[in-house]
Amino acid sequence: MSITLTDQDRPELQKAIEEMVDSGFTGVTMRVHDERGEWVGSAGVRKLGETAKPPTNGHVRIGSNTKTFTATAVLRLVAEDTIGLDDPVADHLPGFGLDPKITVRMLLQHTSGVFNFTGEYYDDGTFVAGIPATTAGQEWVGNRLKSYRPEELVRLALSKPARFEPGTDWSYSNTNYVLARLLIGKVTGRSLAEEMQRLILGPLGLSDTVVLDTSPEIPEPHAHAYYRYEDAGREKTVDVTRQNPSWISSGGDMISTTQDLHTFISALMGGKLLPAPLLAEMCKPHPKVGYGLGVFVQDADGNGGTVITHNGGMAGHGALMYSTPDGSKTLTAALNYVDDAALSLAGAFQTATQRLVKEVFGGGQAGSADAAEPAQ
Repeated sequence: MSITLTDQDRPELQKAIEEMVDSGFTGVTMRVHDERGEWVGSAGVRKLGETAKPPTNGHVRIGSNTKTFTATAVLRLVAEDTIGLDDPVADHLPGFGLDPKITVRMLLQHTSGVFNFTGEYYDDGTFVAGIPATTAGQEWVGNRLKSYRPEELVRLALSKPARFEPGTDWSYSNTNYVLARLLIGKVTGRSLAEEMQRLILGPLGLSDTVVLDTSPEIPEPHAHAYYRYEDAGREKTVDVTRQNPSWISSGGDMISTTQDLHTFISALMGGKLLPAPLLAEMCKPHPKVGYGLGVFVQDADGNGGTVITHNGGMAGHGALMYSTPDGSKTLTAALNYVDDAALSLAGAFQTATQRLVKEVFGGGQAGSADAAEPAQ
């Protein structure tokens, strides 16, 4: 039975999340499971202009943490012999004209080379825009309830030049995971939501985790998310808690809680969802950035300690998910903030996650900018 600790028991953890609020986040809730038991705390406010703290197990849009769920679902299908990890994706999705060298593994590891439909930053500093929904500022605010179909996102991406030959490099692309969504649907004949329920959510009892399609709603309780932009020379801040997540699809559209994220990552790393050989494949990092199959593999303490993680941000919502490789120690958090075109909180996000990982998993350098890469 887990012992729940308070901020008085772990003042260093409460201080860490309060410092995150001081750095610009509107609300933070965090859950830590370790040898001392369970600690849960919150800081900041649920809603701007009010004083109530964020709910300690509130719902949050988890952004790119969705990728870990999606990768796990694909690997469960591999374990069931429904699909092969090194199958050419084009064999299952023939209608897109995909490069026949792209495999299922390449989708999950971001080594396919397909253009990122949310926009690409190139090494020479140029940026090639993606779908209009990801255009910053007032246009994003105006587009936030628009619906996109996964096929539409994929076709836009495939209309752009590939970044590299499949398997020759690494580049983070949300398109990979939308293709994974379509792949799951094709090989099972069921929707991603149905398969996620059968393969992960049902077996683990994750009743507060939602796989969305086009609904802009988020279940109560939840903290609020905001977006700041300039309109006719004046700065405006609007509540964007309601937003249609279909623009990011399975690159980052799920909703969960810190409790469900803990249950999921602990079970996954503890071997309860995947057979040992597939879990080892998942946690085998690409040499360029330490990305496995839907997870980042990071140095936790500078002394050889490792954390398995995937973080995500999505227009005023964010979530953190960290675990030791055996699932025995976890850190999960829900973040809310005022987002903007300049991603002004990116630096604070990176600094805060490094501080939290160092506090919970060991003393030394921790984290990387890649692990905090938002859904956009």
